[in-house]
Amino acid sequence: MAFELICPAGTPAALRAAVDAGADAVYCGFRDETNARNFPGLNFSREELGEAVRYAHARDRKVFVAINTYPTAGNLAPWHKAVDDAARLGADAVILADLGLLDYAARKHPSLRLHLSVQASAANAEAVTLFRDAFGVQRVVLPRVLTVADIKGLTAETGVEVEVFVFGGLCPMAEGRCSLSSYATGLSPNKQGVCSPASHVRYEPRGNELISRLGDFTINVFGADEPAGYPTLCKGRFAAQGADAGYLFEEPTSLNALQLLPELKKAGVHALKIEGRQRGKAYIASVVQTYRKALDAFERNGKVPNVDLDAVVEGARETAGAYQKSWR
Repeated sequence: MAFELICPAGTPAALRAAVDAGADAVYCGFRDETNARNFPGLNFSREELGEAVRYAHARDRKVFVAINTYPTAGNLAPWHKAVDDAARLGADAVILADLGLLDYAARKHPSLRLHLSVQASAANAEAVTLFRDAFGVQRVVLPRVLTVADIKGLTAETGVEVEVFVFGGLCPMAEGRCSLSSYATGLSPNKQGVCSPASHVRYEPRGNELISRLGDFTINVFGADEPAGYPTLCKGRFAAQGADAGYLFEEPTSLNALQLLPELKKAGVHALKIEGRQRGKAYIASVVQTYRKALDAFERNGKVPNVDLDAVVEGARETAGAYQKSWR
């Protein structure tokens, strides 16, 4: 079976670009706190999602709706409505993390396909089996902490479809459990869907340097000839234990697992996921088109072609991430 290529869309224009560039499925979210990319100017109204589903289905492509934040206690209505509307508008699957929301979707919409979000942090066979048996989850998006060998063992034991990230930004924390942004801004990526919200971002010149700040915290100081990255706490440079300032958690670099396609295939991976719902349509079109050509070539002859994605990787550097980690 060929890999399914799953691509991001933060706007209707990006969705059309992803479909036209060769995505098999596109994932997106509503314009509210029910999805983990709740940034100004992004996401879909109900009307826009309906149009997006029609556009994709007319081209034999799928649309998955991410409803992957955790509902606020006593205010379940927005999340229930998101599930109901996704089903009503013809979404091919909903991507959920919260146990209660999975239970609601399974009971209220038994024919709706359920995918487990990476935000659920299901990183072992026992967790995946629980979600499969309790809620009928048919696919799990694995967190970016597993080796290829880990993935192979998990797929063999559970029989659940596995979707893994292959390109885009890396989260060095356990997805669904990071609270760094909420300490600095009071807004949580797991509840309000905003990691390092733009409303709390500031850039301040200081001589020949540029300071990036998130809330009251200085995240980085950039030299005159240095590109200024977005101030995300886990990608900041900090002085710790007397050492000079450096990347304490994770250096800005992009995941690119293209050369691991043969290994991922043998591990039983069903779908490959590109990260980047906050990216523009030009970026989406470029990355999706490149991956589509590479996947088609791999399916034809079993070889991975050499492709150039240097222009769109974060920090102009790539990594295979945890897929090839040798530490324990």
